[in-house]
Amino acid sequence: MSFLIAMVMIAPLVAASAGILLRRRARTRDIATMAGLGVAALGSFAILFEVASNGTQVIRVGGWSPTVGIVLVADLFAALVLPIALSIILIVEVFAVGQRRTAWGANPELAGPLLGVLTAGVALAILTGDLFTLFVAFELILVSSYVLLTHQGKRGQIRSGMTYVVMNLFASTLFLFGVAFVYAATGTINIALLAERIPELDAGIRLGIGAWFFVVFGTKAAIFPLFSWLPDSYPTAPTTITAVFAGLLTKIGIYAMIRFHTLTGMDELGPVMLVVAGLTMVVGALGALAQSDVKRILSFHVISQIGYMLMGLGLFSAAGTTGAILFLLHHMPVKTVLFLVGGLIENHEGTSSLDRSGGLAARRPLIAAMFAIPALSLAGLPPFSGFVAKLAVISAAIDEASIGIAVVALAAGALTLLSMTKIWIGVFWGTDADQAEATPAAPNNRRLMTGATALAVAGTLAISLLAGPIFDLSQRAANELRSADLYIDEVTSR
Repeated sequence: MSFLIAMVMIAPLVAASAGILLRRRARTRDIATMAGLGVAALGSFAILFEVASNGTQVIRVGGWSPTVGIVLVADLFAALVLPIALSIILIVEVFAVGQRRTAWGANPELAGPLLGVLTAGVALAILTGDLFTLFVAFELILVSSYVLLTHQGKRGQIRSGMTYVVMNLFASTLFLFGVAFVYAATGTINIALLAERIPELDAGIRLGIGAWFFVVFGTKAAIFPLFSWLPDSYPTAPTTITAVFAGLLTKIGIYAMIRFHTLTGMDELGPVMLVVAGLTMVVGALGALAQSDVKRILSFHVISQIGYMLMGLGLFSAAGTTGAILFLLHHMPVKTVLFLVGGLIENHEGTSSLDRSGGLAARRPLIAAMFAIPALSLAGLPPFSGFVAKLAVISAAIDEASIGIAVVALAAGALTLLSMTKIWIGVFWGTDADQAEATPAAPNNRRLMTGATALAVAGTLAISLLAGPIFDLSQRAANELRSADLYIDEVTSR
């Protein structure tokens, strides 16, 4: 098991190194990159099967005590998120191999290696058992994502990239001060030991720690009002980069928030979280309705959907945490698929603007179908995974008599459906756009791009078909998080 946990972090770094060394040999470089990402993805599924069967797996790096050493923890929550995250990056890299020879593709000499570094950071953030290593993982993600965002050197990318990096450096600075404060108050930064010691602190100190890290992780997750960096930066990046960002980066922020605030029992923050969740849902959905570009609409929906996950957490109940985890698992691949479809639209139409597109359903019915499935899921319509996830969080809210936030969630879902309909009418319905279909600047592999997108769509359908077992696993993961004693024993007794 130690080998598997190490492999999911080391294999992408080896692939990144190989990609840099082979940067002038395109075919070999692409094969090496996809091989490294594939090995990591396969290892993550093996971790899931092991954890689901035999319980939490813990590695003490160097044999040090958890009080001062680095601990890697593969509990069920981490094991559920990890394979979806790594599979997303692998599929996006396959799409990128097909797209990168067009005007809208990322620089192949940089994108593949940087995706490897990003993958290692994501895996470390999911598996780490202490706050400082989580900080390091966030910085690894930040550095690689900033270069991916701005590496084409376009003016819009540089401008939005500055907003992106400034906001995230602000969060990182707060994170580092928070780590220092927590260590001063408890004598440790190990999350399991914090779950034991933070509840024993004075109520004011406990609340301060919870609020501080709510801002830190909330900035990473793009909650209201800390989301300004997202809708400006995501649409300017190449499609493949945006697809990874939308599917993963904000989700790592909400993942950390769910883990930290649930294990440490920050129930006092529940009402604040629910208010912020409602505002995040509504502002994101209204922002999406106001846009006339596919990428910008989808970017605002990243914000809106984070509100549902925060809603589940803010209820601080077993059902609410289950709903938050299930929503997280559903949303990661669905949002990635939508951005990949946006890339196909851009490739065929020469633009992602609704005003300059039209009639694509008649000319490219497969693309239309690949958009419709995740779009309906995002809106929460049955029988797709979004329906099950939204039903879980809304039912949890009703069980806790939080009727107000349940109504807001339903209203935000209706707004989401309207904005998805707006894309359908603008891009797929009606007559052909006035301008002819754009010809890519260089030959590309549309079959590879379409195949990667179809595979991602199949992944979202698999989550829908396996909704029952995934719900059961999410419920187990939620119970483990809420039973802090179990997590503490697993980490400290091994």
